[in-house]
Amino acid sequence: MVQELKNDSESPAVTSSPLPKMTYEEFLAWYDEERRAEWVDGEVILMGPVSTRHQLLVSFLGALIQFWVEDRQSGLALIAPFQMKLSLRPSGREPDVLFIARERLELLKHNYLDGGADLAIEIINPDSRTRDRKHKYQEYEQAGVREYWIIDPLRERVEFYELDENHKFSQVHIASDRTFHSKVLPGLWIKTDWLWQDPLPPLKFVLKEWGLV
Repeated sequence: MVQELKNDSESPAVTSSPLPKMTYEEFLAWYDEERRAEWVDGEVILMGPVSTRHQLLVSFLGALIQFWVEDRQSGLALIAPFQMKLSLRPSGREPDVLFIARERLELLKHNYLDGGADLAIEIINPDSRTRDRKHKYQEYEQAGVREYWIIDPLRERVEFYELDENHKFSQVHIASDRTFHSKVLPGLWIKTDWLWQDPLPPLKFVLKEWGLV
């Protein structure tokens, strides 16, 4: 069975599981929140454990985006574990944070999103660098994900991509003040320096910066 990260010399190997090939419906029946897994070409891809920093970033960004979305009633934000089913490869991926616009909420099923989110965020782990920067990049682009953030806490690097008029990801080059302004969530902005602070900024601090509290 295929090993997704066999060419990533910096990362410990993550392999497909010894489980037999299965349909996506069978995968969903097998899957539960205690397993970190994705479904690709009928195979189950088991993922390694995440770091404390990873989870803190997921909670931080998820809470901020959820607050923003609720304030504007613009859709729904979800954090992992939650599946996003993509049809072209096909695959069932699990972004760390995703946002679905209000006008597309009919794509939301009981335990997965049937199509690409409007915004997907991935926090890189040592075992996910190739998966997030290559495989998911290609799949999210093909699925029409309008904005893709790739955050690498180990290297203190973040990349922001927007879907252009040719339905291809184009990297957003942020200004010298290291502030990114989202187009999918108009008015929302973050300073990339916040992502590397230890501890992360209190949510109330960011909400004050945004003028929401």
